Amino acid sequence: MIPWRRWFAFAVLTLGLQPEDFWALTLAEWRALAPDETAALSRAQLNDLIASYPDVQP
Repeated sequence: MIPWRRWFAFAVLTLGLQPEDFWALTLAEWRALAPDETAALSRAQLNDLIASYPDVQP
């Protein structure tokens, strides 16, 4: 789930953006402004995710 409330609070309270400016950001712009919150998945984590959510239903 995307933490919209936390991202919005960070953008408005920490970065000083106006709410309409936050909602107008592209994903690339947001990634440039936001701190890196997560590391990339390991191969094992990716495999677990793929196994949990297969593209084809049995």
